Amino acid sequence: MFSAVKRFLIGRPLKSTELGDQKLNKTKALAILSSDALSSVAYGPEQVLLVLVTIGATALWYSLPIAIGVLILLIALILSYRQIIFAYPHGGGAYVVSKENLGENPGLVAGGSLLVDYILTVAVSVSAGTDAITSAFPNLLPYNVVIASLLVVVITILNLRGITESASILAYPVYLFVLALFILIVVGLYHILTGHVPAAAHPAIGTPVAGISLFLLLKAFASGCSALTGVEAISNAIPNFKSPAPNNAAKTLIAMGCLLAVLFSGIVYLAYYYGIAPRADETVVSQIASQTFGRNYVYFFIQGTTALILVLAANTGYSAFPLLAVNLAKDKYIARMFTIRGDRLGYSNGILFLAIASILLIIGFKGRTEHLIPLYAVGVFIPFTLAQTGMLVKWIREKPPGWLVKLITNLIGALISFIVMMIFFITKFGQVWPVLIFLPLLVIIFHQIRKHYLKVGKQLSLSNCKQLKPIKGNIIIVPVAGMTHVVENSLNYAKSLSPDQMIAVYVSFEREDEKIFEEKWKKWQPDVRLVTLQSYYRSILNPLMKFIDTVEHKANESNYSVTVLIPQFITKKRWQNILHNQTSILIRAYLLMRKNVVVSTVPFHLKE
Repeated sequence: MFSAVKRFLIGRPLKSTELGDQKLNKTKALAILSSDALSSVAYGPEQVLLVLVTIGATALWYSLPIAIGVLILLIALILSYRQIIFAYPHGGGAYVVSKENLGENPGLVAGGSLLVDYILTVAVSVSAGTDAITSAFPNLLPYNVVIASLLVVVITILNLRGITESASILAYPVYLFVLALFILIVVGLYHILTGHVPAAAHPAIGTPVAGISLFLLLKAFASGCSALTGVEAISNAIPNFKSPAPNNAAKTLIAMGCLLAVLFSGIVYLAYYYGIAPRADETVVSQIASQTFGRNYVYFFIQGTTALILVLAANTGYSAFPLLAVNLAKDKYIARMFTIRGDRLGYSNGILFLAIASILLIIGFKGRTEHLIPLYAVGVFIPFTLAQTGMLVKWIREKPPGWLVKLITNLIGALISFIVMMIFFITKFGQVWPVLIFLPLLVIIFHQIRKHYLKVGKQLSLSNCKQLKPIKGNIIIVPVAGMTHVVENSLNYAKSLSPDQMIAVYVSFEREDEKIFEEKWKKWQPDVRLVTLQSYYRSILNPLMKFIDTVEHKANESNYSVTVLIPQFITKKRWQNILHNQTSILIRAYLLMRKNVVVSTVPFHLKE
């Protein structure tokens, strides 16, 4: 039944030779890898206005120079990550760049930041989309956590079906959102040019503002930079592109940067010219759309696609997290299970881990993750800064043709990214301080995992000088609970392995039962040695483990191995297992941790 449900939800398994068919073209890649960055247009401009409006409506004209600053940083980031794509065509982005050029720990800081950030991407995006849904249908507000969790499950299933199939489905809402905002910006500019929007609605550029300060402007700029989250995702996901992957990834990155620049600057300009201030009950985009079109079908089209893109922004995390996890796993910093491809050739373990972590975050914060946005943004600017700095070191060390221009590009990007990161720490320390705790903890965990893998590899390697002791023989212990076909099956198997070194062990709770069992055993299996153990406290495990310890100690002195064969019958239907004693499972669990004991189960399948 489980297999049937799995096939229905995920689809038939794909052959490894079909991996090439799962690569993305530029159109699909732009949709699923840019959804996070493009969705930030829905809240990035609003974050700027929320800071400025604390001074007064006349301060809103500062949103224009702040937007220009955000665009300069965007250009620097796009050009920098374009260079990263060609310099590191196998993906990995900030993690690989930082690790190779700055050292192990900076690389782990960048990688850890991005792993956490992609989890936050999913949780924050889905929660924001859920808020849009519950705003339209207030009756659903008590179920926002359930709705958000279900949305994560739906997106997870789509990604488990394969990157190509998920991109085919998720591309439509992304491009509909881009179309909706283009229509909004074009019609809004037309209304401005034709005089439908009065000039008195907004403060003139350069209007003096009492109480404005550099600190507040920097805070507004940092808030606006939250619109740049997700820019790095394409450089992490280069292996997902069709050949030539670096060229296609670079073109997709440029297209994303152009779209983000146009949409962000357009929304900021319309908000300024319309004189729109942020409100608690309505978003800035909603206010612009309402004033431009009224509450008609175009308005609801814009609102609907905005809600969709906020939910689907999570897909950027699903595209980039598994590939980043693969790079970390290959370097032995996280579990190797993240390198395994699933039935549909995606990295299923990474997708499932991301989904579970995101749902736990949504439940933990009761679907109200908006105060995580500063943490989410600073988590991006740390790897931004490290990646740009790493590229600086690379150009200085290698000095390839045209390296000076590349150096200047990365220098500008590194300086602005560092400044934004510090602004976040200074102006929003109360919200971003957890970064200073969990990032060092993550780095320590990464080192511990790698240390474990290196120790395991050293012990398993044949080049290890330590020689294993030769095994002279094998003592087989068969725990028995009665005289049945299950036990008979196990004894027959044991006789085929080592008939002279076989011991059947029976644990008795009563002396009378012990004597009766011994008499019956002599008649039934006279050639098999039986050892009976008395249990005064009705425990099977304790006396059995003590006996195995005794045998193991004597066997080791003679270089003999000890094998415990556990008889177990298998019911025809799985649910019937809960009706039977699970002592064999407990015995296995205890014995698996013993160094010199081999544990084996001999199954006996019931027919009815």
